[in-house]
Amino acid sequence: MFSKVKDFYTHHDRDMRDNRWIFTTILVAAIISLWAAFILSVEAVEIAKNPNAQFGCSINIIINCATVAKSSYATMFGFPNSFIGLMMEPVFILIAIAGLADVKFHRLFMFIVQIIFTSALVFAYYLFYLSTFVIQSLCPWCLLVMLSATIMFFSITRFNLRENNLYLNSKLEARGRDFIRKDYDKFILALIVLASIILILVKYGNGLFA
Repeated sequence: MFSKVKDFYTHHDRDMRDNRWIFTTILVAAIISLWAAFILSVEAVEIAKNPNAQFGCSINIIINCATVAKSSYATMFGFPNSFIGLMMEPVFILIAIAGLADVKFHRLFMFIVQIIFTSALVFAYYLFYLSTFVIQSLCPWCLLVMLSATIMFFSITRFNLRENNLYLNSKLEARGRDFIRKDYDKFILALIVLASIILILVKYGNGLFA
């Protein structure tokens, strides 16, 4: 069993090996994000029943899920934002499973998937901005969703750049392939995650642990 798993992830073809790691990463991130969305949805229902409800992740004034859940920004489309995750993450999981099964995706389909993943990333960071600078409280589950969205975006972008699914001209396509071949995308991903952590620490300082 172990040898089969090892062979699966150490395929002699570099692109095939990379694809398997890409879709495994998306699968794990989507499952984690789905779990976080589920927890947030349960909390949203509880808040609707009891506006004074507090949760285990309500640690202090800054790290406080309840504060975030009670804000108007938690229901930007007339229902809890977490419901979007409950709807979309299973789709991402299915895409990841199909990718691991070596399904050959249509180019237009993957272009649409790229748009969806990009939209999810933008929305996640918009909510992070609101939470950090407007609501002035952080939700650990929301941060986990943001991290997952970031990882999934870079993973699917890496795949689509190499497979030329983004309808780029030949010059940009070549640059994109060279970019991911040198793993610059992984470096940028690490920088974004690090920058987010530094931003939180600088913004809130010792208040995070008060």
